[in-house]
Amino acid sequence: MVRLAGLGGALGMVLLTASSLSAQDMPSTQNREPLVYPETRRGDVVDTLFGEKIADPYRWLEADVRRDPDVADWVARQSAFTDAYLKTLPQRAWFQQRISALTDFERFGLPTKAGRRYFYTRNAGLQNQSQLFVRDGLSGTPRLLIDPNGWAKDGATALDDWEPSDKGRYLLYSVQDGGSDWRVLHVLDVDTGKVMPDELRWVKFSRFSWIGEEGFLYSRFPAPKPGETFQSRNYNQAIWYHRLGTPQSADELVYATPDHPEYGHSAKVTQDGRLAVITSTIGTDARYEVRVIDLAARKRAGWRTQAVVTGFTDDWRLVEGAGQRLWFVTNQNAPRFRLVSIDLTQSVPTFAEVVPQRDDILERAGVIGSSLVLNYMRDAASHAEIVSVDGKTPRTLALNGIGTASGFRGRPGDPETFYAFSSFNRPASIFRLDMRTGKTEVFAEPKMDFSPDDIAVEQRFYTSKDGTRVPMFLVRRKDVAAAGKPVPTLLYGYGGFDIALTPGYSASTMAWVQAGGAYAMANLRGGGEYGRAWHDAGRGANKQNVFDDFIAAGEYLKAQGIAAKDGLAIQGRSNGGLLIGAVTNQRPDLFAAAVPQVGVMDMLRFDRFTAGRYWVDDYGYPDRATDFKVLRAYSPYHNIREGTAYPAILVTTADTDDRVVPGHSFKYAAALQHAALGDKPHLIRIDMRAGHGSGKPTDKAIEESADVLAFMAQWTGLHPEK
Repeated sequence: MVRLAGLGGALGMVLLTASSLSAQDMPSTQNREPLVYPETRRGDVVDTLFGEKIADPYRWLEADVRRDPDVADWVARQSAFTDAYLKTLPQRAWFQQRISALTDFERFGLPTKAGRRYFYTRNAGLQNQSQLFVRDGLSGTPRLLIDPNGWAKDGATALDDWEPSDKGRYLLYSVQDGGSDWRVLHVLDVDTGKVMPDELRWVKFSRFSWIGEEGFLYSRFPAPKPGETFQSRNYNQAIWYHRLGTPQSADELVYATPDHPEYGHSAKVTQDGRLAVITSTIGTDARYEVRVIDLAARKRAGWRTQAVVTGFTDDWRLVEGAGQRLWFVTNQNAPRFRLVSIDLTQSVPTFAEVVPQRDDILERAGVIGSSLVLNYMRDAASHAEIVSVDGKTPRTLALNGIGTASGFRGRPGDPETFYAFSSFNRPASIFRLDMRTGKTEVFAEPKMDFSPDDIAVEQRFYTSKDGTRVPMFLVRRKDVAAAGKPVPTLLYGYGGFDIALTPGYSASTMAWVQAGGAYAMANLRGGGEYGRAWHDAGRGANKQNVFDDFIAAGEYLKAQGIAAKDGLAIQGRSNGGLLIGAVTNQRPDLFAAAVPQVGVMDMLRFDRFTAGRYWVDDYGYPDRATDFKVLRAYSPYHNIREGTAYPAILVTTADTDDRVVPGHSFKYAAALQHAALGDKPHLIRIDMRAGHGSGKPTDKAIEESADVLAFMAQWTGLHPEK
């Protein structure tokens, strides 16, 4: 949730078309002549903002590539040019083969239990999309329910989210096409395996929640105007009830705020079916209002709501409900979060503390059986604890080293739950936890062609510009770490929206490490690693702290002899793409290669498209003088340093990205190519029928990763075959 003719590249040189570009035209060292890029016309758009004239010569590239022939032509020429370059990279074949091999293993998703049925996803290895299976009983024979691999020839239509009805008779699922955030909902009869006629559209950013077996709650937006499907701003989200077997036009409006079209709403029904809990938000900030609907009184009172939390001041994460009691994880009066409960039968319902705030971050909790499972984060790594429902008698759940635990889903009375554990050197394994005995057993464990013990995973701490202590994970082959010599290093970051970067397996990361490089992931301010204060320290007027933290990470890697002198590459996605663009402008001398992916690059217009309006919580408002000054100072598109030697840059985006619209990357890449920034290439890679990342077919993901790693290897000196 982001015009007169001119010649890109060096003036006076002959323009090479993509078809005439050959290997000898490609710079394999820093001493080659600069590339001459496909021509991009420059417009004469100039905005006057708070007394400053802001040129925007590539405003025309904001138009939808699917509808504007000029933008489509530009995309085609840039894509051909970049593809021709990437095909010359000697490391690409090795990375393609290795990433494929590191992806080709059986993978399972966390099971969801409904009645006696267990639903879960499985991918045999290189299938473009995972399939959905069901078992009748834990030891039942797996039965294929949904195979999205036949939905589109290019594999770009994906099974997104899914939710079984309470007893497992029906399955509600959403379909994502071409990577778009829009979803289409369908319902499957689990007994017969047949898709029912129900079809719901204009769904985005929605939870699904069944009311018994007869219908469900979901969130949707009004249908966009013709031609604005992928670019118009998202307003007036509302919650609707759909009864099975009826058309969408007959759906009942449950909750909406027409006086506040900027509000977003989602609904969750408690496991006993007694209450529907409505959570409302005004942006990306975790500041919510909470209301409940007594479903037992629905026939008499309709969809009447009762306010539980008002004011949009704190984070409220619903854990579960039983009868008229609800449990929440909240940061109200607890910046590192605590667990509270509320009894709605009280004359004046008030929250009671169940588990107080601790030094570690309480990420989530679950009420399972007669116990609570608490999932904590310490220095961006997970650990878990089981306590009674009154918060007493704790017992620790052992996890396998530095990593990330997720799942722990269940319901009161259940004797079991499932969770996943993964790390940089360990793909996710799925475990079943018996809540009565505390015994853990493997449900699904991947078989890999490498030993995790050959890979060193460590955590270090370094000092940022203002003295702040920042954690960073470091991943290397053990023999590389033991040698103690600087090697080509890839540094990854995000730093925003209260999102914590935690250890997890990536075939791309593992390929880089197996090639002999080092991988570092910095836990920058702006994220959620240390609670509210850490987030606040990296947003709005404090956004520069994020960039300082990342730059300090790069300096640390070189000072410690981890990264080679001219061998540091940087990468980030989405808000992390903004990070890469900003730090490249601020310290181009520090990096050999930079890959900003699906990034927010124009900080003066991000709020004008799709979900961009939500991001003002983290970035500020471009139309407010104080915020404008901050945004103008670091906006990647507006701060490219003409005449300065830049690292090699590969911008990546996709034509159907309706979260961070591709115009951000188009304009930024055009500006890079127009400026005199030295001899290294500044290219843009544009995926077709792909979006912000989710739903991307496996083959496209492998191709993109191979291109990105080969590009970074070329400019950091990483030679995996040597």
